[in-house]
Amino acid sequence: MNSYLGSIIKQFEYYKSLGDKTFAQLSFEEMQWQSDEDTNNISIIAKHIVGNMLSRWTNFLNEDGEKEWRNRDDEFINSYNTKEEIIASWESGWSCLFKAITPLETVDLERIIYIRNQGHTVTEAINRQLAHYSYHIGQMVFLGKLLKGKDWESLSIPKGDSSKYNTNKFSKEKGRRHFTDDL
Repeated sequence: MNSYLGSIIKQFEYYKSLGDKTFAQLSFEEMQWQSDEDTNNISIIAKHIVGNMLSRWTNFLNEDGEKEWRNRDDEFINSYNTKEEIIASWESGWSCLFKAITPLETVDLERIIYIRNQGHTVTEAINRQLAHYSYHIGQMVFLGKLLKGKDWESLSIPKGDSSKYNTNKFSKEKGRRHFTDDL
C-alpha cells in the first residue's frame, strides 16, 4: 500500500481510538452533559461526526460528499437514548470511512471528487476530513477529561511521565514505525 494511504488509515484509526477510549470512561449521562443549551455534548458531537462520515464517504468517488439525504441540522439535536446507540452509530460512521478509503490505490489520490460542488483531489478530501474529525474528537476528549477530573485516565503521555516515556522510546533502535504502533 502507498505510504500516504497506509499512514492516513493509521491516523484515522488513532483518532477513532481516542473517541473509543473516551466513551469507555464515560456513562451515558456524562455523554449528555452540556454546559448550556447552546453547546454540544459528547453524544451530539459524535452524532455530527457520524453524519458527516456517512455523507462524505458513501459513494464518495462518484457522488457529491454532501448528500441530499443528509440533515446536518438534525445532527445537533440530541436523540440518542443509550450509550450503546451512540457507540453503534459511531461504529457505522467509521465503517463507512474505512470501507471507502481502504481499497484506494495511489492512482486514486489525484482524482477529483466534490463536496458541495467544490472540487477536491481525493488527497485533499481525506486531509480535510482528518482535520475535521480530529478537531471534534479533541472536543470530546476535552469534555471527557473535564467531566472525569482526577478520575480521567490519560489518553496520551500522563503529566509527569514525559521523561519515562522518552527513556522508553530512546531505548529502542532507530527505525521507521508509526507513532501509534505502541499504543
